[in-house]
Amino acid sequence: MATATPTELTDEQWAVMAPLLPPKARTGRPRADDRTTLNGILWVLRTGARWADLPRRYGAPSTCHLRLKTWQVRGVWERIWRVLLSKLDEEGRIDWRMAHLDGTFVSAKRGGDAVGLTRREKGTKVMAVVDAQGLPLGLLVASAQEAEVRLAEPTLATIRVPRRRGRPKTRPVSIVADKGYDSDRFREGLRRRGIRPCIPYRRGRRPKPGRKPDLAAYRQRWHIERTFAWLGSFRRLLVRFEHSATVYRGFLYLAAALICTRRLTLG
Repeated sequence: MATATPTELTDEQWAVMAPLLPPKARTGRPRADDRTTLNGILWVLRTGARWADLPRRYGAPSTCHLRLKTWQVRGVWERIWRVLLSKLDEEGRIDWRMAHLDGTFVSAKRGGDAVGLTRREKGTKVMAVVDAQGLPLGLLVASAQEAEVRLAEPTLATIRVPRRRGRPKTRPVSIVADKGYDSDRFREGLRRRGIRPCIPYRRGRRPKPGRKPDLAAYRQRWHIERTFAWLGSFRRLLVRFEHSATVYRGFLYLAAALICTRRLTLG
């Protein structure tokens, strides 16, 4: 088995990813080799380097950048991520008993869409909801000006794991979140959907009578922190240099797909 650098797909990962890529056109100019181009995108995603610094073995930087953006517009990266989640779910490797919700701030040096000014600096908010083992089930990119509690329901709405039969899975049994999501409206919205909230109250706030939260699951919140650490290993996600949120989302969905691929190949 051929070895691969940390910035390239292993043979096992490529075997998982290759069947999910769009078919090549039968007419017209043939597109650049898929594995080479994908490794070039992954090199930038992993290292955080400029496109201009892309090693020539991956082809032209413009080719890799265009592939990333075009396939994001066509929904390819998101579809790959969701198909991989579906494979994991079929194997019983998604734990729906508990999901963790949180967000992280990403500095946006060049501005652009989905960028907002905060007391800290201008930036983007990356919201995530993960299963009990840290697998990313839902992702949202939004302006950092938005309060996380306002982005909570839109983030949960991004959970959509396809199934062979029936509707996609969209609802975990419970949601674990920190005090920043302490909102009676949010809690009631979760209960209406049949989801049990595990959210501590802010200091000075008292639960409604008969609504004392069960916070035993809150001790497992470290799982989402670990997921953000996994995403942080893709250095291009740590600071947003892309003016277009479309390109940044492409990087984010690809990173989520690679996390799922790693889970599939490691067994």
